Amino acid sequence: MRRSFHVPRRKTVSHLSAEELGPALGRGLLSFPVTHFDADLAFDEAAYRKHIAWLAQYEVAGLFAAGGTGEGFSLTPQEIDQVVRAAVAETGGRIPVVAPATAGTAVAIEQARAAEDAGAEGILLMPPYLTEAGPDGIVEHVAAVCGATGLGVIFYSRANAAVNDVTVARMAERCPNLVGFKDGVGNIETMTRVYARLGDRLTYIGGLPTAETFALPYTEMGVTTYSSAIFNFVPEFALDFYRAVRAHDRAAVYRKLREFVIPYLDIRDRRPGYAVSIVKAGLAAIGRPAGSVRPPLTNLTEAELDELTELVRTITVA
Repeated sequence: MRRSFHVPRRKTVSHLSAEELGPALGRGLLSFPVTHFDADLAFDEAAYRKHIAWLAQYEVAGLFAAGGTGEGFSLTPQEIDQVVRAAVAETGGRIPVVAPATAGTAVAIEQARAAEDAGAEGILLMPPYLTEAGPDGIVEHVAAVCGATGLGVIFYSRANAAVNDVTVARMAERCPNLVGFKDGVGNIETMTRVYARLGDRLTYIGGLPTAETFALPYTEMGVTTYSSAIFNFVPEFALDFYRAVRAHDRAAVYRKLREFVIPYLDIRDRRPGYAVSIVKAGLAAIGRPAGSVRPPLTNLTEAELDELTELVRTITVA
């Protein structure tokens, strides 16, 4: 059973309690918008807010501002705060906004508190920057961030913060406002073990690059939702794909994989970092440019952009 808990909050700014956030996110597709930059690679708030307003017209369960697709790793803490506040203001409470907490524990705590003050409804706790750590250290990191906020926290298991089921259980025991587990590893046995051990104590989110590829098999492991990067530029297709997954319509899922997702992956996999770059290219392909990616990422070549544009056309032209 999901545990009942009450965590004191630093400031009443949200519509959902920590306990309510996880189930709310698990009921639909999740939006991970890009972050818009101008010609000087500075945050373009007006363009970003216009993009958020467009995405907010569609039925999604949550919006994750300045996440991986949003190049949160390339933003300063001040810029992350700007992005989160812009997302909160533009959605106007219609969609829960989840903000990132990145880097080491001290910085992650500051970001979690800033997100709560900004009106975000949850925290996506990203892996600490660079350094490796054992499970004891990861548990302490999570406990420190969860203890600093009353918001619901989703732990992102990937890279140097990939954890097993025993560690996740320890986190959940220590942190009543840990409400979600986002998988960025793709280990089926680990995901099966996590769900078998914790059941619906947490909400489970598919978080691998182009998560649509894994969405159907992951439903069998209690993963009801996932982060959709392609929702940025083909929202109707992304939502149709999600509905097919939730309906266990294998024929529709594999047809959509063949006609768009797999060819898209073929372009994405040509260079490291293209998982983000190709999403911004997708927006350029539909006439809604978001600017270049920041270094160390690189943009798609002109030929690759043309290839992607033609691929998008095949699924958007009636």
